[in-house]
Amino acid sequence: MRRSDGRTSLPRAQRGGRSVSYAVAVVLSVSPTVRLSAQDTARVAEAASVLAPLIESYGVSGMEAPVRETVKRLLPAWAKTETDSAGNLWLRVGQGEPLVVFVAHMDEIGFTVDSILDDGSLHLRTRGGFFSSLFEGQPALVHTGGARGDVPGIFLPREAPRDSAPPRRTPPPLRVSVGTTTRAATQALGVAVGSTITMPKRFVRLAGTRATGRAMDDRVGDAAQILALRHLDPTKLKHQVIFVWSTREEIGLEGAAAVAAALGTAPKRVHAIDTFVSADSPLELQNFAVAPIGQGAVARALDNSAVTPPAYVDSLRAVARARGVALQFGTTNGGNDGSTFTPYGVVDVALGWPLRYSHAPAEVVDLKDVAGLADLIQAIAEIW
Repeated sequence: MRRSDGRTSLPRAQRGGRSVSYAVAVVLSVSPTVRLSAQDTARVAEAASVLAPLIESYGVSGMEAPVRETVKRLLPAWAKTETDSAGNLWLRVGQGEPLVVFVAHMDEIGFTVDSILDDGSLHLRTRGGFFSSLFEGQPALVHTGGARGDVPGIFLPREAPRDSAPPRRTPPPLRVSVGTTTRAATQALGVAVGSTITMPKRFVRLAGTRATGRAMDDRVGDAAQILALRHLDPTKLKHQVIFVWSTREEIGLEGAAAVAAALGTAPKRVHAIDTFVSADSPLELQNFAVAPIGQGAVARALDNSAVTPPAYVDSLRAVARARGVALQFGTTNGGNDGSTFTPYGVVDVALGWPLRYSHAPAEVVDLKDVAGLADLIQAIAEIW
């Protein structure tokens, strides 16, 4: 999820009249990627099996091809997709009006190589808004896109300040070392200006139905659309529905903007499927953006980019009630892909799921919410 101010989308709390941002990094022991919990239902287990390979696919904004291929592999056999010039993946289902669009973004926050320094280390440029200090002292992966594949490295921790140095108000620029000592040696590994960089990541099950990983934003949205399509009968739809997996959301909603321009005024509604950055955390004051994880999908009735008309919120509530799907309602910071459609007169009815520690290395989600969000998407496509 992209904040309107371009910074991190972690929740903020008010302490003593000033705003304090919190982030939590968790060190995880090695465990199976997907393991069954005693609390698993068939739907939760299916959600885990779809979400895991999406989390473990890398796709910094502008380089989403690996994620796109994973989405295509996980879709039902009947799905016939197309890819546009912006890299968005489209799937058209059903015929007739009204036209309804669902969109979830494939990209994730990360870095690109801005320059290779004389000592072989890499100077970085951020892709998306977040606190780069969360990555200090952590493993790194440089995605070369070539035959050499990914090159391991580390995000260098900052040096201790000298006694005579003036105090810093911002963290120093983040750098990556791949273990070399010269620019030529780094280039020999296949690293070049423009290579993308992420942190190694895994999908890890926690106790019960909870899970953690990096890039839950927005791989949960991607997974929910796939899960809905697996259970949807395309021959029974009463109107056309377009599912989109979009590109470059984190750097300005660019992929969705291309979709919106292509469709113009044709859609009646767009449902952006993205994170609800929740204050459901031990570190946050629960006076804003409260949507407890494990209690269902969330209608993003208001965020920094769009307002859902109250009548549509009521209609959404009726759809959820008709299918027995748990649904929460809330307001949060950040923007969503659907806002690029509103200049064409399309109504943005954004949906999400509650997420802890968005844009941090260890985001936390409840798989019951993922399955419930998929059920809600299916219901909207079939009966609304």
